[in-house]
Amino acid sequence: MNGAESLILTARACGIEVCFANPGTTEMPLVTALDRVGGIRAILALFEGVCTGAADGYGRMADRPAMTLLHLGPGFANGIANLHNARRARSPLVNVVGDHATWHRGADAPLTSDIVGLAKPVSAWLRTVSAPESAASDMAAAVGAAGRALGRVATLIVPADCQWGAAKGAAAPEPSIEPMPVEPQAVAQAAALLRAAEPCALFLGGQALRARGLRAAARIAAQCACALFCETFPARVERGPDLPRLIRLPYFPEQATEALSPYQSIVIAGAPAPVAFFGYPNTPSYMIPQGRDVAVLAHPEQDAPAALEALADALAAPTGVTAAPDLERPDLPRGALTAAAAGQAIAALAPDDAIIVDEAATSGLPFFVNASGAFRHTYLALTGGAIGQGLPCATGAAVACPERKVISFQADGGAMYTLQALWTQARESLNVTTLICNNRSYRILQIELWRAGVKEPGPRALALTELDRPGLEWVQLARGMGVPGVRVESAEALVKALKRALADRGPRLIEMMMQ
Repeated sequence: MNGAESLILTARACGIEVCFANPGTTEMPLVTALDRVGGIRAILALFEGVCTGAADGYGRMADRPAMTLLHLGPGFANGIANLHNARRARSPLVNVVGDHATWHRGADAPLTSDIVGLAKPVSAWLRTVSAPESAASDMAAAVGAAGRALGRVATLIVPADCQWGAAKGAAAPEPSIEPMPVEPQAVAQAAALLRAAEPCALFLGGQALRARGLRAAARIAAQCACALFCETFPARVERGPDLPRLIRLPYFPEQATEALSPYQSIVIAGAPAPVAFFGYPNTPSYMIPQGRDVAVLAHPEQDAPAALEALADALAAPTGVTAAPDLERPDLPRGALTAAAAGQAIAALAPDDAIIVDEAATSGLPFFVNASGAFRHTYLALTGGAIGQGLPCATGAAVACPERKVISFQADGGAMYTLQALWTQARESLNVTTLICNNRSYRILQIELWRAGVKEPGPRALALTELDRPGLEWVQLARGMGVPGVRVESAEALVKALKRALADRGPRLIEMMMQ
């Protein structure tokens, strides 16, 4: 047995079931070991950003890590943007990165690079295998690290000679570590704050947005009449008629501060304090207005659902609280194909237990409100702001949950970063329906120009925000990747195409020509 085989055996023993891979020469022993050992599904992606983004989506939905297999420093670098998103989502994920043989590093071959330096900013745990005999125990440690603190990015660098050298066998899995409990003092402080007569709010993120946490939050809201806010870009939210209505914190800082300003008392659970995405002149970084009473019930690494349940009990909140009975699915849209119409159509037609992956940027804003009355579904957002996350994340979610329909709600600009994910969806026959919002621009940049006081951008500025000359032909791009596609130009045509796509299994793409 060699080091690669012992590593793959250990990965399988630790519960790794999927490997999203784009390997190269230095990973050939690991590629061979996937065949010899068996038990781990190997999925090829044509770009490393698809591997890492798919592993992120898989981790969010499976609550256990997938493995990526990446080629040296350049391969890892290609995947960093979506590792940034995965880190922000606190997704469990294990990167296995091949490296040159230890005795070859000093030769400074063309692909030699500082893999450790590249990996540090996006990895909560990082190690380089030093000998074939330690590959197994190092892999066990990597999987264990990825599952700690509700999910982390772990990166294991494996030199080629540590893969092909002789090893003894698999290592035992490391024991899992449960989320840190919340101190009783934090519960008491939050309860005291919410008992005050002032208007109050709960700001929820992370695990607090799972069904268990939301049901506890609904109890608290019923007792204290507090508003329920969620993060602007949550990693995962469970939604449906049996769960409470959430207010999504607005993206722009002025709007976010205004949304929170009516509340004197704010309790934070499962999320960091909300901050502006960017710094603007004369605008604070933190979105909670000054002078408010703030209590942190649970940090992101802590057991937020249990903390919310403890808080509900401390407040003597009623049990069995459900969402308002008047929640209904929106009507089917008619007329122009606007962002509002697209969000309305998805909310009206998404089947029960669907997974919605939203990287629609400006075109996606109306969906969250429309979906308050939709069937039960899971919502995944762009956590770290690095675009190109949507298509890979939907790919990984579909691998994790093959029985569920995945709807990938996607902006055209972001989709071009990782459109290779469509090929993987076709190759693996994944149950993903992709809706491309083709507005022929980076619309968010045009908005930011306007916010910066540029009311009439010049030709160079416009050229850097427009996606035309030539326009992107998404139906042809999809077909080139093996995914059937159709273009629609009205709300009625979208409804017809979406009904047909959702009725079929396998990948489909709908190009929406936005107005």
